[in-house]
Amino acid sequence: MPSSPLQRSTSTPQKPASPLQQAAFRSFFVGCLVSLLGSSMAPVALAFAVLDASGSSHDLGVVLAAHMVPLLAFLLVGGAVADRFSRRTVLLVAHLGAALTQGAVATLLLTGHYSLPLVATLEFLNGVLAAFTTPALRGIVPQLVDKSRLRQANSLLGSARNATKTLGPSLSGVLVVTVGSGPAIAFDAVTYAVAAGFLARLTDANIRTYKGISKRRPTALADIRVGWDAFRAIRWVWVGTLSFCLLNLVQTGTWQILGPQLTRQLSGEAAWGFVLSVRGAGMLVSSLVMYRLVVRRLLRFGLLTGVLGALPLLALGARSPVVWLIVGAFVAGLGSSVTGIAWDTSLQEHVPAHVLSRVASYDDLLAYVAIPVGQLCVGPLAEAFGGFRVTLAAGVASASVMLLPLTCTAVRRLPHAPSGHDAPPPPAKPRRSRPRRLTCPP
Repeated sequence: MPSSPLQRSTSTPQKPASPLQQAAFRSFFVGCLVSLLGSSMAPVALAFAVLDASGSSHDLGVVLAAHMVPLLAFLLVGGAVADRFSRRTVLLVAHLGAALTQGAVATLLLTGHYSLPLVATLEFLNGVLAAFTTPALRGIVPQLVDKSRLRQANSLLGSARNATKTLGPSLSGVLVVTVGSGPAIAFDAVTYAVAAGFLARLTDANIRTYKGISKRRPTALADIRVGWDAFRAIRWVWVGTLSFCLLNLVQTGTWQILGPQLTRQLSGEAAWGFVLSVRGAGMLVSSLVMYRLVVRRLLRFGLLTGVLGALPLLALGARSPVVWLIVGAFVAGLGSSVTGIAWDTSLQEHVPAHVLSRVASYDDLLAYVAIPVGQLCVGPLAEAFGGFRVTLAAGVASASVMLLPLTCTAVRRLPHAPSGHDAPPPPAKPRRSRPRRLTCPP
């Protein structure tokens, strides 16, 4: 029997089975994929470009620092701007600006007019733009997909990120060898412009708005203070952020600096490249699996799997055969990808949308600041106690700091479930059939 017009109009529309079925997220995803590919290629191309043009590792250090310092200095401002204005607009302007700055760097190199002050200034501006991009990226995802699809959306974005991390450096190396470092940087500039084109396709009609914005916010500093109040008020957020800060302090510098040195002593230089590739493969596999995997306590699961990130450090510190280092690196890649997806999804599900970018900027700032501190400390520690001992201790400490947040009840019990207007409507209770009075239309 055909349904009546009234029944058709009140039926609940089905949500898309995949975030990619939504046009807005599809444009955003393709734009991110293109941008991430260029960003993963840029460090290799820039390093060879500066070294070829100047012949000085000092120049390279200055250029890299010129990019990193403003990223840290302006991150909180970037979070405040992303919460105050349209995140689509922030991303669009930042990508167009990055296309211009990278294009200018490529022009200097291609025309043979390399200048350290000019390149460092352009990379400084690029770092400022990156500080505005990161909080806006994390904040816009809940405006594009339902909360019930956030895990899938972050899994897709994680897959794109991990795939480009695996492919990008190799592709950049091939471009540098075949056509030179200048064209490789020019390609990075083009990817930013293409990504901006996809972001421009997003409109107010297909981006969710959010409530809770205060109309009386006189300065950006006031916005930053509000973000700090929100950050420290959510217990599970600052506990988790503290854990990631300690993790980067003990793990990142040890892995980046002592990892290649000790692996070369045990097995040779080629083994280190294979270890990095296998770790990237593990991250890619994990992000694909997380698209389907449903876990009730997602954050707790992510922190538990994050413990696996200590395995390659433990294997290296214990002077294990290289096969165990490779296995540990693959498993560590599996765990670290799950942790990242779980953390981003939890923030987007439970942090109020109008402060999400600011809270995320505090999270990023504490994580990023710990990296150079760890990098500076690991060398003197290795000289004092030995590289293998420091690496083994870093592995134990890494596992411990990932378990630390689980002592907090708010972390252990944080649910992974849609809420609010994005939650599916409750099933209608069956009612007794009652005789209905038929009325004629006027």
